Amino acid sequence: MKNIKIPDSIISEDHIQMIFRRKDMLIALVLLFTLMSIALIAPCIVPSDPNEVNLNNKNLGPSSEHLLGTDYLGRDMLSRIMIGAHTSLLISFGVVLISLVSGVFLGCMAGYCEGYADDVISRLIDLFLAFPGIIFVLTVMSMLGTGVVNIIIALSIVQWAGYARLMRGQVISVKKNEYVLSAKMIGIGDIRVLLRHIVPNSIAPILVLATIDIGHVILSISALSFLGIGLPADIPEWGAMLSAGKAYMRTAPFQTIFPGMAITTFVVIFSIIGDGMRDILDPQDRGGDIY
Repeated sequence: MKNIKIPDSIISEDHIQMIFRRKDMLIALVLLFTLMSIALIAPCIVPSDPNEVNLNNKNLGPSSEHLLGTDYLGRDMLSRIMIGAHTSLLISFGVVLISLVSGVFLGCMAGYCEGYADDVISRLIDLFLAFPGIIFVLTVMSMLGTGVVNIIIALSIVQWAGYARLMRGQVISVKKNEYVLSAKMIGIGDIRVLLRHIVPNSIAPILVLATIDIGHVILSISALSFLGIGLPADIPEWGAMLSAGKAYMRTAPFQTIFPGMAITTFVVIFSIIGDGMRDILDPQDRGGDIY
């Protein structure tokens, strides 16, 4: 019993030092913090009303008055992109949080309890993973209709299965360790064993998946809005801006370039941070390139 060592916490001082040694991840974190801060307060600092129509100013190029130009209805592109960032991040974080919590809970039940609970949850996971995600989301959205809450519900229904499968595998592996078996032998209850020993030592890959998944959810939101079934027309969103701007690719290409750059920037940032977290948190693979 005295020789059994419980693993360290998920984030240690050594991990923080490794973050500062990875210039790519450090730059991505600074950019993310800056862009998220702007997106958070976007409704208060936008240059103009993002839904204000002015046909006299339609399809204007970038200028001192409209830094990113205007769209086909004369609406300020910078204001719409800033509100689009606010909307996309709100939805993506909501989807990932709901998916992570539900996936971790069901994955713990399946991996720790085994037996009938594992069989039922595992078959449910297989069902959701086997069904094409975009078709499932389209079906749910067609029933619920457009809206922020509805798109969060639809995407969460699809996303949770990946977290549950990964968490189940982690729990099955971790619960065989000596420190977990010893805790159970001395009479510590199952809930405390899960919360104190199993979940903290299983959650690292889940956090990596969640970080990368935020970018994937942003792409999904944009795809749904591009198809016209994501959000209402009065809510600025990057995918809807791409859809509206494609008709003006020759005369006003900036209407698609700027929203596309916004989507790409956030997806790349979350991918870099997720890859960095994987290299830092995975004790078996800390050999990521240090620039």
